[in-house]
Amino acid sequence: MSCALLLLLTSLALAMGTGAAVEIQRPRGVPQSKRQFYEENKPFTCLDGSSTIPFDRVNDDYCDCRDGSDEPGTAACPNGSFHCSNAGFRPAFIPSSRINDGICDCCDTTDEYNSGATCQNTCREMGRKERESLQIMAEITKEGFLLKQQLIHEAKRGQEDKQVKGSGGKVEALRTVKETAEDPEKGAKERHLKSWEEQKELIRMEKDKTRMAEAFLELDDDSDGYVSVAELQSHLELDPDSDGSLTETETQGLLGGEGKVDTSTFETVWSIIKDQYLSEGLLDPPAPVETPQEEQSRDFVSDHDSDHYPEDYAGEEEDVEDDEEDDHEEEEEKVPPTVQTPEKRGDDELSMPPYDTETQSLIDAAQKARDDFDEAERALREVDNQMKNLEKEIGFDFGPSAEFAYLYSQCYELSTSEYIYRLCPFNRVSQKPKFGGSETNLGLWGQWAGPEDNLYSMMKYDHGQGCWQGPNRSTTVKLTCGKETVVTSTSEPSRCEYLMEFTTPAVCQEPASLDEVLHGHTEL
Repeated sequence: MSCALLLLLTSLALAMGTGAAVEIQRPRGVPQSKRQFYEENKPFTCLDGSSTIPFDRVNDDYCDCRDGSDEPGTAACPNGSFHCSNAGFRPAFIPSSRINDGICDCCDTTDEYNSGATCQNTCREMGRKERESLQIMAEITKEGFLLKQQLIHEAKRGQEDKQVKGSGGKVEALRTVKETAEDPEKGAKERHLKSWEEQKELIRMEKDKTRMAEAFLELDDDSDGYVSVAELQSHLELDPDSDGSLTETETQGLLGGEGKVDTSTFETVWSIIKDQYLSEGLLDPPAPVETPQEEQSRDFVSDHDSDHYPEDYAGEEEDVEDDEEDDHEEEEEKVPPTVQTPEKRGDDELSMPPYDTETQSLIDAAQKARDDFDEAERALREVDNQMKNLEKEIGFDFGPSAEFAYLYSQCYELSTSEYIYRLCPFNRVSQKPKFGGSETNLGLWGQWAGPEDNLYSMMKYDHGQGCWQGPNRSTTVKLTCGKETVVTSTSEPSRCEYLMEFTTPAVCQEPASLDEVLHGHTEL
């Protein structure tokens, strides 16, 4: 075995023992991606093309290139940069000024090769922790993406469910059923009502005959079978000209020009007077006329009595009224029970009999048809309202596959020590004091505000409530991938400009494999 091979194996063993990865030899501080620009047997051309120098002047601790590319491993150039290989972790660049400054900036300690600083190679441990973190993030992204696919599916299904599928036709069909059922119902009700009206008319005629006979007996004072002018003249309520007296001529006119009438002729007279006629038992006695002395006596009340006994005086008036009411009630009790007063003929006491079985069945059938129609019409109105809301929703951009549609009409809150923040996506953002006070509008839905390559990563809400001597409040909502939909934080980076952190599975992208994720960090 040659000395060169032995030296190589020894170097590999030492590298494995110290946890360092095997690297292709290149000048210190040069990344693998730029290895081809640093060939030992050729002159070196500055990466900015400003000049060409012998290769032995690379990393000679003197800055020859304006861009500092000839000193990638020393601190000679103020604008230079040093590449940390960081095998087992992520590569990184640090400013050349940090080389050999006594502080370990690279986890593989390569930046302190000549400072004497004691550094530990922590790249493998840092790589392990980052791998675990990336693994967790990959799982969250995977689950979030699956939830996003479910949200997309539900959004499509929700739009299909909200479509009107024959609702109008169903309503029209039930309208026809209702009208068909109402026709026989209407006829049956009309027949029943007509029969009842005829029955009521017979009852009214019979009562009228009874009342006429009773009136004739009341008027025939001498019981001679006739009602004379003198007998009728006592009923002043029949006075045609209402002048307070019923003259003989007026009375004779009521009797049809006759001096007296018998029961057969009284039927014609009764048709004229029955609406005004009052039974003699109901006639009120004339009110007594008070003399001036009585009026003076009644009105005279001393100031002393008025001051001390107003309640007693009022009570006497109430007693008088009660007595008058009692007298009136006694008079009413004397009225023959079969005689009806003009104010209450007894017709109102009659109630229509229940419908027969056939009519009732038609009514029930028609009522059921009406109920079915009303229910269908109500359902159609609900669908119409849903369609209007759907048309409003269509106006929103819910993402390429409507993955953000589930946020519509929802609100999410975050409670801090002082405020309760409320985010209603595609509507508004508000802030309310936790211990009482009015709500403050922090912005109304504006638009998606993410960068061009990730538009749906930010929401912008503006035109909120104005600040005192300042602009209107506005809020930027930053969306990040997560299994849950929740507001995680809120802040006010600038006056009246708020920033809200919001996690949702709708923003999760299809996850790459863990190796691909780690590969993306191999070199900056």
